[in-house]
Amino acid sequence: PNPTMKEERIELTKAISLVYLIDDIFDVYGTLEELTLFTEAVRRWESDDIKGLPNSMKMCLKALQAITDDISRKIYTKHGWSCKTCLQNVWAELCNAFLVEAKWFASGHMPNSDEYLNNGLVTSGAKVVAVLILSLLGQEINSKSTEVLNSFPCIVSSVAKIQRLSDDLGSAKDEHQEGYDGSFVDYYRNEHTGISEESAQNHVRQLILEAWKCLNNACLSPSPFTAEFATAFLNLARLVPMMYSYDHNHRLPSLTKHMVSLLYKSVD
Repeated sequence: PNPTMKEERIELTKAISLVYLIDDIFDVYGTLEELTLFTEAVRRWESDDIKGLPNSMKMCLKALQAITDDISRKIYTKHGWSCKTCLQNVWAELCNAFLVEAKWFASGHMPNSDEYLNNGLVTSGAKVVAVLILSLLGQEINSKSTEVLNSFPCIVSSVAKIQRLSDDLGSAKDEHQEGYDGSFVDYYRNEHTGISEESAQNHVRQLILEAWKCLNNACLSPSPFTAEFATAFLNLARLVPMMYSYDHNHRLPSLTKHMVSLLYKSVD
């Protein structure tokens, strides 16, 4: 990694951690009424005490706003413009997509696999990460770049698809996970009566392979994005297998090995 990008990686890590935290709130901790209130608060970017929200969600909301404000302030200081409004919008879009999943589960609705995956591309958090990477690299988020991002270009959507589908494959193996937000494998099998779980998982692996081809092609083709942006998203995709390669004990040995090596010592 580029040693000059240390501070940028720290800010990106904060945002990615928030994506996972909010994901857990929607999957595990919130009732549908609470999640609706939380989503509305993010949409309006409210900071006041919100009646009906548990303290855990209030704390998450305050952390989301404080971290977004801090990142926006740092980008303004370094590059001379603010990305706060755009970040607020993509956070609201993310929460709204999480809420869609929560409503599906609460109502017993079974979306088709395409409907689930299209929404899942948003819940992956890829657009939040894209806006933040662009901003941290000094590229102003204007009407043109917003239009490009809203079209979910291949370089972003392919990484989102790799992450979402890999997460679903990992979740399918982890029967002891808390909460449930649906799985592409389940919805695909519901559409294709009689198909085995193994065949459905093989189909998912093929979709991941196709997404990798799309990403590689996007990285090697003319693009409105900088080479630094493309490299960042390519590296995010490379990270995915390590994040979702569960063993039979529902642990992530590859991730553990890398973290030990990074923080303490070399690992054989």
